[in-house]
Amino acid sequence: MSKRTLPSLNRFLGVRKLIVKTKWWIYCRVWQMDIHPTANFSLSARFDKTFPRGVHVGEKSYVAFDVSILTHDMTRGLYLHTRIGRHCFIGARSIIMPGIQIGDGSIVGSGSVVTKDVPPRSIVAGNPARIIRSDIEVGPYGRFPSANATGNALWEAEEARVREARAQAGAPSS
Repeated sequence: MSKRTLPSLNRFLGVRKLIVKTKWWIYCRVWQMDIHPTANFSLSARFDKTFPRGVHVGEKSYVAFDVSILTHDMTRGLYLHTRIGRHCFIGARSIIMPGIQIGDGSIVGSGSVVTKDVPPRSIVAGNPARIIRSDIEVGPYGRFPSANATGNALWEAEEARVREARAQAGAPSS
């Protein structure tokens, strides 16, 4: 009995990249947001359109799914610039409040509510977000340098498994 593997969604990466680039163009050209061309974001990320010029995302930063980046507070009548630095990672379902500045090379944990500025090279998490670690080293998109080695090892193991499965499928059954 052979194990059947599901097809990979990676075949749709080109379509996703096209959609993200189109959304980036609309955010920057139509809404006048300041999102660096190398920044990446999930299709479900929400950028505040009440004061769109207040959205700033630095180069090679990543905004994960269901993140809300706010630039206004209607109750206090505030319209503030919210800035995400270079090489940052904003975890899933986080909320960045209006006027917050996230320093270069910082990581915001999933589900965090960021109510105060985040210093550069820090990890914050929680509600309200608190500093968990400082003076961290990250690369593009807020990835730890060791993440590339882990990702490569997993990728190579998966390729070896696929090669083995193909070899077994092509071998005569006994």
